[in-house]
Amino acid sequence: MTVYNGPVFEMAAKQFEVIADYLSIPEDERGRLLMPKRAVAVSCPIHRDDGTTAVFEGYRVQHHLTLGPTKGGTRFAASVDLGEVAALAIWMSWKCALVGLPYGGAKGGISVDPSSLSRRELEALSRRYMQEMIPFVGPHTDVMAPDMGTNEQIMAWFMDTYSMYQGQTVAEIVTGKPVSAGGTLGRREATGRGVAHLVSRAADELRMRLNGATAAVQGFGNVGSITALELHNKGVKVVAVSDHTGALHRPAGLDIPRLVEHAASRGSLEGYSKEHGLDAEDLLSLPCDVLVPAAVERVIDAKLASNLRCRILAEGANGPTTPEADQVLERRREEIFLIPDILCNSGGVVVSYFEWVQDLQRLFWEEEEVMRREYQVLDRAFDQVSARSKRDNVFNRTAAMAIGVERVRGAKETRGLFP
Repeated sequence: MTVYNGPVFEMAAKQFEVIADYLSIPEDERGRLLMPKRAVAVSCPIHRDDGTTAVFEGYRVQHHLTLGPTKGGTRFAASVDLGEVAALAIWMSWKCALVGLPYGGAKGGISVDPSSLSRRELEALSRRYMQEMIPFVGPHTDVMAPDMGTNEQIMAWFMDTYSMYQGQTVAEIVTGKPVSAGGTLGRREATGRGVAHLVSRAADELRMRLNGATAAVQGFGNVGSITALELHNKGVKVVAVSDHTGALHRPAGLDIPRLVEHAASRGSLEGYSKEHGLDAEDLLSLPCDVLVPAAVERVIDAKLASNLRCRILAEGANGPTTPEADQVLERRREEIFLIPDILCNSGGVVVSYFEWVQDLQRLFWEEEEVMRREYQVLDRAFDQVSARSKRDNVFNRTAAMAIGVERVRGAKETRGLFP
């Protein structure tokens, strides 16, 4: 029995079992590698604007602290539950280990639709959540970051709340802050830029020209919109995009710079055009060279995996592909080149690490330096995954997760079990 349940946690556990079997990890070691070190559930009461009091459930899961403090985003969404948060923390552990960061994985969230809150209510809830987390987080214990439903402003409120309790500014308690409050240049764009950079690496591997290639992007939040814009800048025709309000499709290519401006001003794609409307469910099965699921978990099941018509599948979201779909994609790996999520979207945590380092040192880099270092880390990880996949003739996800799990396992073995 476990306090963690639900389809997302079950998916993370199934993925781990595949890797544990591949690495021949003894059964008695598996629980220590998979199960989170700590989970916190809190109640977050706030005064609503109408004078009533509302209570929201908040969570934080820290997977392991073997390699350093834990690191992970904080999600504000109605779907948030403890199992989902735990799964995301586990994936973050393998991701950080894969790209060589001195972190364990963490994740947090509040079960709330942020669009239902006024700005004052959102600030109150953000500050209350951080206040409840203060005994469990810190710059050398657990460093928060934004995720779905949160942004730079919420990170600034988190940082300010923590700093008020410490009696001094502690910028390094969160990453993804505004530059004016100790954030780093290039952090907001880091994940999307990383996805597009790794698509370029995959295209090189396949000897495929990106200039004139086609792409479809599911999800047009921070990750999806920046990915679409970066691909557009590389000469890719982005033929379809979608968000929670609908989807757009134009075979000749959409005006991505204009779409990004529209989404930034309106908060979504809604109202952009009726002419290019598409059923959102059809986007993932469109014929294209590059498919980027950049929304939520578990959107590609086995049936859809059989019907994908892309050459490169770049997982901008966390866990978009189910284990059953992975079995299909493994059989199709000569047709579809997978860039697995723990590699594909790792640019965000890489630049978050750079922000943390800069805050600790009180020494800040130019954006060109941030991007150069980000791409250097991503290139190294891509090369390692590619080499492992070819050496052992395994699926790219297997190769990526195996590298991450091996590094965490090696660190735990070296440090031993205390007491």
